[in-house]
Amino acid sequence: MKTPIQNRIHTIFIHVSNLKASAHWYADLLGQEVDLDDVIRPVHTIPVADYTSLTLDAGPEGEQKDIVPARFPIFNFHAEDIHEAHGYVEGIGIEVVQPITSFDDFSFFTVKDPDGHLIMICTG
Repeated sequence: MKTPIQNRIHTIFIHVSNLKASAHWYADLLGQEVDLDDVIRPVHTIPVADYTSLTLDAGPEGEQKDIVPARFPIFNFHAEDIHEAHGYVEGIGIEVVQPITSFDDFSFFTVKDPDGHLIMICTG
């Protein structure tokens, strides 16, 4: 049976408590510019690929989300050079919570966003 659902991820939702702080954090991580005057609740979408985006969701104005981060990474960003990526995130003050772990064809480390969400940076 042919499905009308396309085989690709369109948007990843990250629930956040402070939309502007999270928009700034993810823009720094990805080396993008962000005009915080354009970051308006309830959501801010950051393009990350040809058809995939990252949507930061703080909910409607006047509502404060109680964020409970998962104990494990919720997704990963790709890096060609894990050591360069690690140096970059440390240089911009992002908290690294798990150091570089390397296998024959794959390396990763884990960072924490402003709400405590764990994000992996991976090669391979």
